[in-house]
Amino acid sequence: MTKNEELSPKESHRVTTSGDIEVSTYLEIAKQADTTEAGGAVSGASRESIVIFDFGSQYSLLIARRIRELNVYCELVPHNTPWEKIAHLNPKGFILSGGPASVYAPGAPMAPAYIYESKMPVLGVCYGMQLITQQLGGIVAEGQAREYGHAVLHLSEFDDPFFKDLPDASAAWMSHGDRVEKLPPDFKSLAYTENSPYAVMGNGKNIYGLQFHPEVAHTPYGKTLLQNFVFNICGCQPSWTPGHFISESIAKIKEQVGGGKVIAALSGGVDSSIVASLIHRAIGDQLTCIFVNNGLLRREEADRTLKVFRQNLGMNIVYVEATDRFLKRLAGVTDPELKRKAIGAEFIAVFEEEALKLGQVDFLAQGTLYPDVIESTSSVGTASAKIKSHHNVGGLPENMALKLLEPVRYLFKDEVRQVGIELGLPEEMVWRQPFPGPGLAIRAIGEVNREKLEMLRAADWIVMHEIKKAGLYRQVWQSFAIITDVRSVGVMGDFRTYGHMVAIRAVTSDDAMTADWARLPYDLLARISNRIVNEVPGVNRVVYDITSKPPGTIEWE
Repeated sequence: MTKNEELSPKESHRVTTSGDIEVSTYLEIAKQADTTEAGGAVSGASRESIVIFDFGSQYSLLIARRIRELNVYCELVPHNTPWEKIAHLNPKGFILSGGPASVYAPGAPMAPAYIYESKMPVLGVCYGMQLITQQLGGIVAEGQAREYGHAVLHLSEFDDPFFKDLPDASAAWMSHGDRVEKLPPDFKSLAYTENSPYAVMGNGKNIYGLQFHPEVAHTPYGKTLLQNFVFNICGCQPSWTPGHFISESIAKIKEQVGGGKVIAALSGGVDSSIVASLIHRAIGDQLTCIFVNNGLLRREEADRTLKVFRQNLGMNIVYVEATDRFLKRLAGVTDPELKRKAIGAEFIAVFEEEALKLGQVDFLAQGTLYPDVIESTSSVGTASAKIKSHHNVGGLPENMALKLLEPVRYLFKDEVRQVGIELGLPEEMVWRQPFPGPGLAIRAIGEVNREKLEMLRAADWIVMHEIKKAGLYRQVWQSFAIITDVRSVGVMGDFRTYGHMVAIRAVTSDDAMTADWARLPYDLLARISNRIVNEVPGVNRVVYDITSKPPGTIEWE
């Protein structure tokens, strides 16, 4: 432990007089941990994981993606998360992410003491490596030259299991201004670049540091390094598969719900569909699905969704017509965050009213995903910023009568789809493009009203029809229209018009955490534009959004 960090009173009982934590104490805490963490989806006692501590890097989520791709469960947690909050995950190793801070600066985020004292394997990435150096007695200083972009990594040690299947020299992606000037005691350099004599360091006791980013595609052997750390160093098994997740989730849902009753918020999207399927397999008729038509759906969506569910899943479904109350709640609201919160609160009000009609109901099930949770997170002590409140996370009211049941809360979208395939759900349901929980309210810029919504539905219908007709529906992550508050002058039939501008958005992505704008063919964009201005009254201009995420988000609001 360094001067920069002191144990909290809650942690002090785990330290012996010599300053070392008894590993057996950690294991005992892990066994006794409350396994209702992680959204109640999985049981910590039955699987192992890698815990990633987030120090604010834009690439932190990519580390989690790469570990999940190895069929090993992992979670990304704030850098100051106490042991009691992660013990249920049964961690086999820790990864410290990159971050924008300098480890020697006042107030720089530090890693918890238990990471080192647990004697478990540790991997530090960029800032994480510098943090290991700083906290274990080395020296970090501002570099004479910043190092960004490609570098050639040369191995100094060839027999270390961390380097299995790596060539003697390979490309690595650098992004740092500080550098390690002096290694901590017992550490040595394992690899170097032209500008970084300590590009990889290790202490022979399963603590490693990388000055570069193995999680990005620009480091070709980065996934191999992460694989070696997870399997060769941490001893994990590639056992976290869709089938394993399904069996764990069903068991956990049975345990959590018991003899209670559940209502599920059903939207027709892949997330809520899989949540409903998992819960139905676990508790059968104890589940009632509620489909709320809030007036913010796409054209014909309500009818198509009800038809698919009743034909394929055989569940109890209650249909609620709530268009008027949602539009009344949104009247005069223009701020996107207030829209989301208003919609989230109104959904809960509807569900609680419907629950009263069903008698005693205990749980509300939702299709919350990991990106929803991460983008809605903002708390003191975390290194990451809140991007926006998702209506089913940050938009929920504080005082709810129902307890939440969110079995896919820690899955990415592509993982959810894999689970859907394993469950045998219809392909049209599994591969449906994501649709935001607040619906068209966040695609109608400014105040939401019926006129805007009708224009938006018509434009969106054209976009979807042409994308499908071109055979590109499965190749793009999302494709949709936005009705803006921008008005522009036009000429139609020799008459002056002053109509709305519609924006078209199409992106490619794997998990919605990052996205690139889709390079749609020009003739396809031309057909979409021509149809919208000719078929949608009140619209006389169409533009195409070519912004990636980051810096933009996929949705406009």
